[in-house]
Amino acid sequence: MNTDPAKSATYCGCDEGAHYHCAQHSETVQSLADSMLVSVAELVTYAHESVGASSATPTRATTLPTDPAERKKYPIATGFMDYFPDAIAAVAHVSWVGNNQHNPGQPLHWARGKSMDQDDTAMRHMLERGGGNVSGRDTDGVRHLAKAAWRILAALQLEIEREGHQ
Repeated sequence: MNTDPAKSATYCGCDEGAHYHCAQHSETVQSLADSMLVSVAELVTYAHESVGASSATPTRATTLPTDPAERKKYPIATGFMDYFPDAIAAVAHVSWVGNNQHNPGQPLHWARGKSMDQDDTAMRHMLERGGGNVSGRDTDGVRHLAKAAWRILAALQLEIEREGHQ
């Protein structure tokens, strides 16, 4: 049974296939089960919708082409991770710092409804990036460029989702 949120396709760690629900959804599911007779699938759907999760949220399995020849055109390891390992680590750290700021005590997830001004925030971080006698670090010690990159990736993700993963 998966009880590790990092191994789940859902932001909260629920794993329907293993019949595991995070603490937040377990309470919702149990409360609904006590008050009405509905299927487990309906309860899980309700629980996820009630906290803003979406079945349309992309997963690693749904964002790539299914055609083998087309998949070769997306060299994620060799064309991205191998090029920018330090930058990727810095942006991943921004996710952790941001989660602690916006969702203290919750498993790592992107609270999409909070701080949604990706473009303006990215540009503010770009203005404060390092160079000359400027440290390039925000008050929390995190690089402004890493925060700008996170915001640009967030804006790109949202744009791709709006266009239907094209």
